[in-house]
Parts: sequence; C-alpha cells; structure tokens
Amino acid sequence: MANAVIELVLSGRRRRALVLTLSVVVPVLICAASAALRNVVSSTSAALVLVLCVVVAGTSGQRVAALLAAAVGGLSFDYFLTQPYHELAIADPDDVEVTVLLVVIGVIVTEVTLWGFRQQSRAARRSGYLDGALKAAENAARRDMPTPVLVRFISAQIAEILGVPSCRFVMGPVHDSRLALLDHEGNVTRNGRTLDVERDGLPVDEETALEVGRGPETLGHFVITSASAVAYPTAEQRRAAVLLADQVSLGLGG
Repeated sequence: MANAVIELVLSGRRRRALVLTLSVVVPVLICAASAALRNVVSSTSAALVLVLCVVVAGTSGQRVAALLAAAVGGLSFDYFLTQPYHELAIADPDDVEVTVLLVVIGVIVTEVTLWGFRQQSRAARRSGYLDGALKAAENAARRDMPTPVLVRFISAQIAEILGVPSCRFVMGPVHDSRLALLDHEGNVTRNGRTLDVERDGLPVDEETALEVGRGPETLGHFVITSASAVAYPTAEQRRAAVLLADQVSLGLGG
C-alpha cells in the first residue's frame, strides 16, 4: 500500500515536471519552425498556434505551466519572428502589439481555464455531498441498515465533508457548555458568538457539536473533532453536514 502511494506521488511529480518542460520547449520549437518557414507561415498564424499551446498547458490545471507557455511564447515570438531577428528587440509597432496580445491572451485563457476547473471541482463536490445525503436518507427510510451502522456511516460522511479527523454520535442533548455549536443554518457559535469558520477554521481547542432532533426533542448530537488539524469547511459543506445529520432522526425509531 505504501509503495503504491509513493509511486502515485512520484508519478504525479513526473507528470507535473513533464508539463512544465513541454510548456517551455514547445513554444520555442514552434517559433523556430515558423522562422524556418517564414515564407510560408505568417507570424500571425504562429501567434495563434502559440495561443493554442497556452490553452493546452492550461488544461493541465497548472497555472505555472500555462503562464510559462505564455511568457516563453512571447519571448520566442519576439526572438524568432520579429525584426530584428534573433534579438530580444522589436522594431515594428505591429509586432509589439502582437507580442503583447499573445502574452495577455495567454494569461486570460489560463485564468478562464482554471476558473472552469474550479467550477467543475465545486460541482463534483456538490454531487458528492448530495450522493452521501441521499444514500443516508435511503438507508434511514428503508430501515435496512441497523441504526448503529447507519450512525457510523453518517459520522464518517460528516467527517469527510467537513475535512475533520473524526466525528462521533452521542445520545441526548449537549451538556458541555465548552463545545461550539453547528446550527441548522450552517453557522458555528461558541458562547453566543458566531465564529468565522472559513477564515479561522473550526475550533481546535474544543470540539464542535451538531444536534439532531425530532420536533422539539433533541435525540442526540454529533461531536466533531478537529484538534489534530485545522479544518476550514465552507458554508456549503457545513449545511451538507447538517443535512446528513438530520437523517439520523429517521433511523432512531419513534
């Protein structure tokens, strides 16, 4: 298992190193080839191909790779395809404009591509939260999973969503006033004060409680522990945890 993890890490590093290397080498090769075919390939066509290189580098998810491709592409375009040739100097104002636009477009394309990756990642996380909540609700409603097993399943789901090391369920209301409280709006309060979880993280000096009830009755509460590592769950993650916790009330009978 350890060897597999090490191999996966090394594979990831090799992939990142390869992407960075190609982000530097490919724009240079494209410009050198375009210079050799200067009578056939226009500088504008070469610039468009360089933009494509930046887009491809951006799809790797590495901002550094895409920015490197844009910067090296701009410098290579200047060196190989603008007069005076083979110098980092540009005599024609039109070539200056093309070079600057190449870099600017490269940066814009990079940021748009990475924004798309972030949106896709958020959508995948939302889908994961929803899948977990639906699975818990299905198990609770069908009652084909013993209550202790259901509680352990939901505890593990809550811990994963919030990014904390552990979560356990305790029967009855919260009696320890030192605990912070995660309410059903996703807010975390302690001693009547609302905490900025996304800035400061969940409390590490004390645990956080998430109560589960049915009507006015408090059936129990989840105790969320983040002492070994600070967790910064978003409001969306906290609300998903609340949704999961509510499924326990269906499995506790009554």
